[in-house]
Amino acid sequence: MDIPGFFSATYAEARTKFLEACMDRGLTVENHLNDRASGADGEDLYMDVARIGPEGASKVLFISSATHGGEGFCGSGVQVGMLKNGMFKGLPADTAVVLIHAINPYGFSHIRRVNEDNIDLNRNFLDFSKGLPENPEYAEVHESLVPDDWDGPARAKADAAIQDYIEEKSIGTYQAAVTGGQHTHADGLFFGGFEPSWTNKTLRSVVKKHAGESRHLALLDFHTGLGPYGHGELIYVGNPEGLPRAISWYGEDVTSPEAGTSSSAVVRGTIDAGVTESAPNASHTCVAIEYGTIPVLEVLNALRADNWLYLKGDLESEQGKAIKKQIRDAFYCDANDWKEMIWERGTSVVKMALKGLDKAK
Repeated sequence: MDIPGFFSATYAEARTKFLEACMDRGLTVENHLNDRASGADGEDLYMDVARIGPEGASKVLFISSATHGGEGFCGSGVQVGMLKNGMFKGLPADTAVVLIHAINPYGFSHIRRVNEDNIDLNRNFLDFSKGLPENPEYAEVHESLVPDDWDGPARAKADAAIQDYIEEKSIGTYQAAVTGGQHTHADGLFFGGFEPSWTNKTLRSVVKKHAGESRHLALLDFHTGLGPYGHGELIYVGNPEGLPRAISWYGEDVTSPEAGTSSSAVVRGTIDAGVTESAPNASHTCVAIEYGTIPVLEVLNALRADNWLYLKGDLESEQGKAIKKQIRDAFYCDANDWKEMIWERGTSVVKMALKGLDKAK
């Protein structure tokens, strides 16, 4: 089995592999065009959706990739491989699997964590009519995150300020301040937006169509960038009452940001909110699979660099090209051992999810 061959070097290649794998399986694919943006090479951008299993199934497993754009290489590779391997032949009774390829096609194509409006989609699924969550700690570090230059005195001063902040308040406090999400600086990192994004609206419609009347819904959302190299942390997201069920399905190594056991900070507005609200009568077991790449401070610095590049830099310069490689390496380890770790963990978790759904009454 050519596991590395399931993975791709670009969004366009990944999409082609996904569509071809679906065609080989005789699956119909819904193509949701994001007409607000174009790809890095001018290509059209799509959230593609394929369903396996009976219409009206009361148990539905969603498997999604590229919520954070450039992290999509990982999830796409697993989705393609599962289709090529015929993994979903002989599903349990009354069960369907829905593959969502490239929730954030803009970020996937441009190798950015954010969408076309600099929105972190995993901070965007909120009820905007009720006001926005506050993160005053982010304001304390914003100017240091977005310096005027990237290779000069402003960057050096900013880095020194960040180091002082970490020494005074801890690395965990810094990570939470930066990654927890903010709705005040549209040019900043982890910006959650001022209104629902295209992805927000599109994903809700997809879930409503495929699982709006379901009784049991599971979500596996693939991510990269936190934790040890190649390790797939299972991070429970959603209402607290679903955590015991997730542990019963996946084991005691399921973590929870709210419980302080996860590599992730506590985050509001994650996609599980849109998923669960679109299937209101179902039980919900939502988990993010988070694969490690490089140390977290290096990941955050890569995000700072990418944000600076699109605000103040030149994509076509040597510096711009170096930054794009930096951000790619932060979210996609183009190495066979890493891809094999992704595949083994990902497919085992999918099998556990199907077993868990099968037991649900």
